Amino acid sequence: MRREAHLGDRIFYLLLNGVALSVLMLLGAIAWQLIHLSLPAIHKFGFGFFSSTNWDPVQEVFGAGPVIFGTLVSSGLALLIAAPISVGVALFLNELAPRRLAEAVGFLVEMLAAIPSVVYGLWGIFVLAPFLRITVEPWLSGHFGWLPLFRGAPYGVGMLAAALILAMMITPTIAAICKEVFRAVPQSQREAARALGATKWETMRLAVLESSHSGILGAVILGLARALGETMAVTMVIGNRAEIAASLFAPGQTMASVIANEYAEASGDLHLSALAFVGLALFAVSFAINSVARILVWRLNRNRGRDF
Repeated sequence: MRREAHLGDRIFYLLLNGVALSVLMLLGAIAWQLIHLSLPAIHKFGFGFFSSTNWDPVQEVFGAGPVIFGTLVSSGLALLIAAPISVGVALFLNELAPRRLAEAVGFLVEMLAAIPSVVYGLWGIFVLAPFLRITVEPWLSGHFGWLPLFRGAPYGVGMLAAALILAMMITPTIAAICKEVFRAVPQSQREAARALGATKWETMRLAVLESSHSGILGAVILGLARALGETMAVTMVIGNRAEIAASLFAPGQTMASVIANEYAEASGDLHLSALAFVGLALFAVSFAINSVARILVWRLNRNRGRDF
């Protein structure tokens, strides 16, 4: 019996190792395939591909500057909107809300993460874009038109719409992680703050937020990684025009949306290679951002283990 149990443990151990190695092999295969497909574009354009602003499939001249700009602006603006809302939601659910209300609201927040991105895109086209075109963008233009960010015709679709959609999509991710980070703070820290006469807000600020910096940062970076790689919803509301414009009302394009829009219709080998090169860059950036976030969360867990 002992030999059979020992043999079963070894088989199970080897099986799990094989599964883990298969994931690493799959990741390496994806990277290798992207590199192989990108070689023609790499040889022709080099790293100047990322600074060039001309994307012309007809002339077979490709530069990823506009799509990189669109990715950074839409994701950065979405993060500025979603991060404070997500931290506030997590604080409310973990520190202020009654248990039943926290469970109900937490479930609704998690449901936002379960909605398919194409549904977000449809909602953006039929609800958000008309609302921005008729109400929000004219108001912003009338009151803040002296800023380059709020100049131009109110299209509805554009960088602002894409950022708002992304903010809605990454809020559940950041909020869920922040909630777990706040829950990991020892209750003794809260009690110590209250014993010293701290108010409820001071307790949350000093005992919870101050000790959760790395975890919050990790949650925000994971949300950024989600925003960088989002495709369908952004493609449906960003306008899909490869240009660099200062106005948030102007249409734009992201690294993910240009691949989704053009890969199926790309006829030339160089065009396909340029799209693969964009995909390789997006893969590398997403991998790096996720790695940084995981390291920060790992450091938080290690420090929490020391506290206990």
